[in-house]
This record gives sequence, structure tokens and C-alpha cells, in this order.
Amino acid sequence: MEFLSITLNFFASLLIFILIFITSFLIKIYAGKSVGDPKYPPVLGTVFHQLLYLGRLYDHQTQFAKKHPTYRLLAPDQSEVYTIDPRNIEHILKTNFYKYDKGDYHRTTLRELFGHGIFIADGEQWKQQRKLASFEFSTRVLRDFSCAVFRTSAKKLVRIVADFSDAKQAFDIHDLLMRHGLDSIFKVGFGVDFNCMDGSSSEDGAKFIKAFDAANERVTLRYMDPLWKLKRILSLGPEAAFKQNIQIMDKFVRRLIQQKHQLLLEKQHSMEKQDILSRFLEASKKDPEHMNDEYVKDITLNFMLAGKDTTANAITWFICCLCKNPIVQEKIVQEVKQVLFNSDDDDDTRFDVDTFVDRLTNETIEKMNYLHAALSETLRLYPAVPVDGRSAMADDILPDGYRVMKGDNVYYLAYAMGRMQSIWGDDAEEFRPERWLENGVFRPESSLKFIAFHAGPRTCLGKEFAYRQMKIVAVALLYLFQFKLADETRKVTYRPMLTLHIDGGLHVYAIPRINPEALNIF
Repeated sequence: MEFLSITLNFFASLLIFILIFITSFLIKIYAGKSVGDPKYPPVLGTVFHQLLYLGRLYDHQTQFAKKHPTYRLLAPDQSEVYTIDPRNIEHILKTNFYKYDKGDYHRTTLRELFGHGIFIADGEQWKQQRKLASFEFSTRVLRDFSCAVFRTSAKKLVRIVADFSDAKQAFDIHDLLMRHGLDSIFKVGFGVDFNCMDGSSSEDGAKFIKAFDAANERVTLRYMDPLWKLKRILSLGPEAAFKQNIQIMDKFVRRLIQQKHQLLLEKQHSMEKQDILSRFLEASKKDPEHMNDEYVKDITLNFMLAGKDTTANAITWFICCLCKNPIVQEKIVQEVKQVLFNSDDDDDTRFDVDTFVDRLTNETIEKMNYLHAALSETLRLYPAVPVDGRSAMADDILPDGYRVMKGDNVYYLAYAMGRMQSIWGDDAEEFRPERWLENGVFRPESSLKFIAFHAGPRTCLGKEFAYRQMKIVAVALLYLFQFKLADETRKVTYRPMLTLHIDGGLHVYAIPRINPEALNIF
């Protein structure tokens, strides 16, 4: 009886503790948030409710936004404000830029992955990195080098696709484009041939890729895990794995930096500094105390993080849209023929693949207005970063009249915005590249409406790089192959990550457009 009494008392105490914890947690979430006050955006739940619709997260946000263009989800320490109103977006990203920063919440969540790099830096640290990166990204050397890298990678990509095509075998083009993107960004970023596309990368390289993708996914889930900080402190479960993945990434990049230091020292007068890392290391000589290896690692890795997944995902969604809209696919091919050959005929066998891809210069791809429109239409519906935002540094009033409190995070919903009839018209959810054309010429939209590349002072520095890479890859693939979905009944959807990954890959058939026997591919 005494043992039973002790057991019952233990469980009773445990139950009371759990009830007190839950009650305290709920009070922390709801207290001081002005719930029900019409001056503040309507509350549609807590951030933890997102776990209930995690697989449809961005579509769920879209449905919320169609009813409430600005709304809130509650978190323990702040409100999470979500908006699709371009006026609010202009307010936080442009006209009141210095009243909103990344905020402690985001910095704490993302610090291990992004370090002190440009994407979570604020204030003077951000200004310095932005100024340096803006100068380097505008140089002709880096532009020409990147274009050459993208052409070389496209040739390798075509050869791999040709093997699948010859075998009449379906393949996961998302996985292939991710590996292609990693090879390209490593060459542009570090001047290193990663050889991931053909599967010949080193064991350390393979570990880096696996760690990279796992860390990306875990960081996203932190926003919905109320116990992630405790798990990090105790090194439990996914946080223990995350810590190991960050260590793998850091070790790999640090070794690349040391190798680049040695190479620059050995060839300091003869080596042309084309890749991003070499140019940043050269710039660091002007301020070696501040711009140390850790600084260079963070800023270089940030650009690699931005460039690897985003472009590969965008091209994959582009191929998916073209498979569902074959007329658009054919229009792009006809435009390529007109620009490159000034002809609509099919007598293009006078060029082998290498010669053909080498014709894809900045000057030629800039003339492809319909291709640019189709890529922009893809990014409108499937933005590389589906949700992004800032944190209020003081109490404020948004242009739509709603108030935000100091510390509140204000997010703009890029994925949802692309589906808003109030922004894009009645056909907002249709894939229609023509909406971007005026008399056959590409007509850009306001960056506050087409928010795929951010807006205001933090507008993406890699925008032109991304378009350049996407165009070269798109032309190289579409001119030589027609793509069809391997399973047209399968619903293609996404995984909830920082970037918009296709869930389960995209399996396609590549059907040759030109007689393989008449074309020199190998």
C-alpha cells in the first residue's frame, strides 16, 4: 500500500507539473499580444499549429491570406505577422528599411548555418559586406567567369541527360539539377571542380552535400519546434545531428580556404583571381584584422548557400511547368532558333553540342524575351524562398492600418502573393508567360509585386547570375530534348524548407529533338 501511495503521489505531482507548464506556456503565448484588438492583425492560431498542415504549409498560408491579407500567428515571445499587401512590403523592405532588421529571433535560429554572413547580418556589418559583395558581383571578371562555368556545366549536364534519353529511361531531373547547381556554384564560389554531377566527388564532398541538405531542412523546422533550444543545449535528436552537420560543413570550407591561401601564395602574380573566394581573400588584405578567415568563410558560404539550391529548384519547377504546358516549351525552342540561327527550320546539325552551348553568351541569351518571361512566370508561382521577412525594432503602424509591436516578425508570403488575384488578376494561378511581355519584349514588374528576389536595399545581388545560369541550362536542355513527366497523374508538391524543394524529385523522360546520330554530343 505504501508503494502504491508513493507511486500515485509521484504521478499526481507529475501531472500537476505538466499542467502548470502547459498553463504557463499558454499564458506566455497569449499574454500581452492584444488578441482580439482590431488595431492589430487578426490571430489565426499559433506558430505550433503549422505542424498540423506542415506538408501543405505554403498553400495553407495562401488560403489564410486570401481571407486576411495581413494576419498573425502567436509565438511565445512575439507575434508572427504575415502579409501579402505590397504596401506593407514596401514599408518594411524599402521606405522604413532601417526600422526593421533580421532580429534576434532569426539570428538565433539561423546563426549556426549562416554564421555572420550577409543574409543575417544587420547594421554596419551588413553595410560592409553588401558594399564589398556589390562591387565584386559587378565586375566583368566575375561575370565572364561565371558565364564560362555555367556553359561548361551545361555541356556536362546535356551529356548525362543524353544517356538517359538514349536508354529511354525516366530519371529524377531535380536530383541531377541539384548536383549540377552544386558543381556550378562551387566552381564560381571557390574555384573548385566538385564533380558531383557525374558522381566522382570525394568522400568528404559527398559528406558535405548530405550535411548541407540536412542542415537546411532542420533550420526550417526550428521555427515550429518550441523545444529546439533545449534540444540544442542537451544535444538531443535532430539538434545533435544538426550540430554534427555544421561541423562537417565548416571543416570542409575551412580546408578549401587554406588550400586557396596556399595557391594564391604560390601564384600570387600569375593567378587570375576569378572565383568569389579568391576575390574576397584578395580584398581581405586591405583589412586583415577584421576580414579574417572566419569572416571570409561566412560571407562566401552565404553566397554558396543562396546559389546552390535556389537556382536548381527554380529550373526544376520550370521544367515541371513546361511539361504541363507543352505549347510554352515549343515557343521557347522556336525563340532559340530565331535568336541563334535566325531560322525556324530544324537544320541545326551543323553545330555540335559544344559549339552550340558556346554560342550562349550574355549577348545572345539577353535577346530571349520569351524565355525570360517563362522563367519569371515560374518564379512568380514557385519563388526560391517562399517566405521571408524582417523584425520590428520599435512599435509601428503598417500602411494597411494594422499595428505591430517591437520584436514582432513581419513576413511577406512570396508563394502566396503569386496566387493572389488582387495582385496578378483573375488568372493569377495560371502559368502564362505572356503576362510579362509587351509587343514581344519582356516588361519587368515592380519588385514589390514580384518579390522573388527580395526588394529595397537588400535586393538579391545574385539576381543576374541566377537568370544567366537558368537561361544557359534551359536553352541547352530544351533545344536538344523535349521533356515529359514520367507519371502525369502524380501531384507535384514541395517540402517545407528555407528554399522551395520539390518533394520526392521530378521524374521525367527526355525525348531527343535532333537525330542523335547527326549530332556530336560526346
